[in-house]
Amino acid sequence: MPTYTAPGVYIEEIPSSQKVLSSAPTAVAAFVGFTERAPLDDPTDPEGLAPRLVTSWTQFEKLYGGFVEGAVLPLSVYGFFLNGGSLAYVVRIPNVQPAGEPARLALPAVDRALGLPIAVESIEPDANISVAVETVEPDEDVDGPSAFTIRILEGDEVVESYEDLTIGGATDAATVINKTSTRVKVEVTLEAKTDLSSQLEILKPGLYPLEKAAPVSVPVSGRKFAGSENARTGINGLAIAEDVTIVAVPDLVTAATREDGTLDLDLWKAVQTALIAHCELHPNRMAILDAPPGFGPQQVKEWRTETAQYDSAFATLYYPWIKVENPVPGATQADVLIPPSGHVAGVWARTDDARGVWKAPANDTIRGVLDVERSITQNEQSILNPLGINAIRPFGTRGIRIWGARTLASDTDWQYINVRRLFNMIESTILEGTQWAVFEPNDVTLWEGVKRTLTGYLHGLWQSGALFGASADQAFFVNCDSTTNTPESIDAGKLVVEVGIAPVKPAEFVIFRISQNKQTGS
Repeated sequence: MPTYTAPGVYIEEIPSSQKVLSSAPTAVAAFVGFTERAPLDDPTDPEGLAPRLVTSWTQFEKLYGGFVEGAVLPLSVYGFFLNGGSLAYVVRIPNVQPAGEPARLALPAVDRALGLPIAVESIEPDANISVAVETVEPDEDVDGPSAFTIRILEGDEVVESYEDLTIGGATDAATVINKTSTRVKVEVTLEAKTDLSSQLEILKPGLYPLEKAAPVSVPVSGRKFAGSENARTGINGLAIAEDVTIVAVPDLVTAATREDGTLDLDLWKAVQTALIAHCELHPNRMAILDAPPGFGPQQVKEWRTETAQYDSAFATLYYPWIKVENPVPGATQADVLIPPSGHVAGVWARTDDARGVWKAPANDTIRGVLDVERSITQNEQSILNPLGINAIRPFGTRGIRIWGARTLASDTDWQYINVRRLFNMIESTILEGTQWAVFEPNDVTLWEGVKRTLTGYLHGLWQSGALFGASADQAFFVNCDSTTNTPESIDAGKLVVEVGIAPVKPAEFVIFRISQNKQTGS
């Protein structure tokens, strides 16, 4: 208490013992896979492998490039934003490496009849070099074409400059540049007998980036997908992105497809196992798994029961693949089959925003989907649904819909996606929102303050329809008193709060009982 020694009016600010909790975010996705290029704007991440947050497809294009052959991740990220997602982390896995060859380019002539009179080649392999050609004002006293200037640029910086060059003679471009340049080699490709006396200019002015050889594909192992928390790479690199709640690896198919077109299902399982393990270690997030492509209902059932024997409340599985428009420039096919995880993540985000995380993300259309890889009948789904395989099915004029909301858990308490994600949200909210209680005196005042804070938050969830029960007492309870905080617990420095909630579970099977009512005479 402050000490007052002079007469007057004083104001004291008394901190409230009840805090207001705001629900933790639930729809922050993360995508691990291949991209057109790496973002190189962060000097602390020169290879562009660490998780980066993007908030729109436009921002993704700016950092990672657009649609490209051999990368499914861009299609999945596009589907995520198209279906209602707004926040996504991207983790790039390097699947190509530089060719290790010099960058090359032939410079064009002003007169097309001369073709490409000078060839430029970088000394260092895979160099980012541009060549600027400038024309020098012609000398009226000199016959033949005017001289030209060649400048060598790395990025936007001019690193070498050569003026008053010609083709042939004492200032021949190849002779002058090759003698002193540490960046490029030059070759004049015109035949020696070519008559240039009628030409006013030789090289066409402009800025010409040297063309690097196409990158070489490299195999990607399950270990590379798993990555490292310390190195901030791969799936485990997402440890630094604490707000992530949904994780998908759409480019698994790219890495697992062998040269003969068959799938390496061992790699498929290894990566998905690593993804599930990561989500279980960071229990605010869930994995969206894709079934392998090309499987019929019986095949996917056998794969699930014999190979993919996952048992986790933090993982979900969707089948079959979906068909979308093929936006890759120069593609010969108008549409392409892709794994559904990115679009499904977008539906999860849309459901969270429109209804709440407690609503099962099912019986909703998937935007941007032209068709499914194969249609599933009701009887076929009756076999897959108990195995935790969530079907994606066309329903005529009702569109293509997600028709399942199960996790891969054998424990029926965690059978439904929305139940697991609701608990994830509440646990994250309590963990973050009660940090103020650490190091406070562990007495009745603290107990009552924590209880009021949690009760107020859970009461709000019950009013929103997140919890089951006709009354708040049926929906949840919060115990924080001398029964949960014994002297032994207090001596150990622990504050123990017991929280119980009754989650709303989806009406997965809607049953109508219809009977015939026979009228009888009075």
